[in-house]
Amino acid sequence: MAERMGFFTDTTVCIGCKACEVACKEWNDVPDDGFVFRATSYDNTGSLGASTWRHVAFVEQDGRWLMMSDVCKHCTHAACLDVCPTGALFRTEFDTVVVQSDVCNGCGYCVPACPYGVIDRREDDGRAWKCTLCYDRLRGGMEPACAKACPTKSIQFGPLDELRERAQERVERLHAEGVTDARLYGESPDNGVGGTGAFFLLLDEPETYGLPPDPVVTTRDLPAMWRWAGGAALALAVGVAACFAGRKP
Repeated sequence: MAERMGFFTDTTVCIGCKACEVACKEWNDVPDDGFVFRATSYDNTGSLGASTWRHVAFVEQDGRWLMMSDVCKHCTHAACLDVCPTGALFRTEFDTVVVQSDVCNGCGYCVPACPYGVIDRREDDGRAWKCTLCYDRLRGGMEPACAKACPTKSIQFGPLDELRERAQERVERLHAEGVTDARLYGESPDNGVGGTGAFFLLLDEPETYGLPPDPVVTTRDLPAMWRWAGGAALALAVGVAACFAGRKP
C-alpha cells in the first residue's frame, strides 16, 4: 500500500472561479449536468452528483461570501464500498475509493449508504459515478486535475498526514489573526467515518456549506445485525428440528 493521499480544501482562499469543476470534467470526461440557472446564487451545479464530481458552493451572508469546493470524502470506513455487491467499488493503493464503471450493475445500494450524499447514478445508464481522486493521474505520478487547476491553492493535494499538519497550522494562524470561526471538518480519525481522505477548513458551521455536522458510516451496525439474524435463524432451525423430533411415527 502506498502512502495515503488526499485533499485539504482551505475555503478561506477559495474565489469561486470553478476552475476545479471544469478541470475535473475535462480530464475525466464527465458530461454536463444541464447548465441549470437556479436563480438563488452563482451556483449552477447545486450539489455533487454522478455528473458533478467537484461542486463549488456559494453561500451569501451579510457582508461576506462563503465559497467551498466540495468533493467525495474518500472515507476511511466507506459505507458505499461495504454495500457494493459486485466489487465495482474498491480501495486503491493510495487508500482512496474508486468506482469501476464497467463492473457496476446499477443496483444503487451505494447511493443511500453514503452519509455525505456524494455518490449517485446517471439517468442515461443507471451506473454509479463519483470522484476517483484522479486515480489514473496518481498512478502516473501526477496530482489530481482539480488541485492542479486551482489558482489560489485552495485545493491542496498530498500525503494525508502532511496535509493534516499543514491544516492545523493554518487554523492556528487564522485564530492568531482574529479569525476565531475557523475550524477543520473531516480531518479527525476519531469521527464517525474514521476520518476522511478529503477534509476542509471552514469559516462557519458545516450545515452552512451543506455538510452533515456529525456524519456516521451507515453500515456501522451491519455486523451486529448479521449476528442477530444468524442467531434468529439458528433458533428457528432448532425449533423446527425439535418439532419434527417430537412427532410420533
